[in-house]
Amino acid sequence: MAKKTAEGAKLSAKKYTKELRRLQVELCHLQEWVKKKGFRVIVIFEGRDGAGKGGTIRALTERVSPRVFRVVALPAPSDREKSQMYMQRYMQHFPAAGEIVIFDRSWYNRLGVERVMGFCTDEQYRRFLKLAPLMEKYIVDGGIVLLKYWLEVSNKEQERRFAARITDPLRQWKLSPMDLPGRTRWYDYSRARDLMLKATDTRHAPWYVVRSDDKKRARLNCLAHLLSRIPYKKVAREKVKLPKRGRKGAYDDQAALRGRRFIPERY
Repeated sequence: MAKKTAEGAKLSAKKYTKELRRLQVELCHLQEWVKKKGFRVIVIFEGRDGAGKGGTIRALTERVSPRVFRVVALPAPSDREKSQMYMQRYMQHFPAAGEIVIFDRSWYNRLGVERVMGFCTDEQYRRFLKLAPLMEKYIVDGGIVLLKYWLEVSNKEQERRFAARITDPLRQWKLSPMDLPGRTRWYDYSRARDLMLKATDTRHAPWYVVRSDDKKRARLNCLAHLLSRIPYKKVAREKVKLPKRGRKGAYDDQAALRGRRFIPERY
């Protein structure tokens, strides 16, 4: 018997795959519309470590062009970047016409990990808390569609995912230096989240919260919501006819490979 979750009956792999494909087809339609109309879109994914941001972004981008859906996951700032205006290193990645830029963590690092782990001063934190809504209004007024998603994972599920990262060699690379200290500061992160949402959940740039304990449901719900927030239509495509191989300059091109270093065919 299928187990129950807080959201209802367990989502089967077959149903998940079918619905994911349907949504990814729609994302391809969205992609063509964005290119045709020259839309500019920014999508932000934030949340605690282990909330499922990476898997959601992967579901969003695995069937579309990386030249249209660009993922930006910035490392820790260099000494030079630390001397710049805080938003400077993010703005250089903003979309041009026909692009959707996805930030895997964003300028909200200042109100999250930097605040909790002491990587910014109180003055820097308060200043950004005040200026972020104004900056985002400037972005939206400039014609960019801005979508902000907070993935909310429970304490119990985060603990389970971290334990899996420790023991599973396929997941150990996900265990960052911030993960374990972050576990001990759960409530500090909760308070930082609360203050962030209170100050920056605005009419022009609202936050959308995604329950992410069930990864499959979270991905489907997030993709469906994103599609609902960007008006698009299916772009008619010209019929394509596959041409026959040309015979001009024909030769035995397979013979030319004899004696080359082919890899062992183990499978």
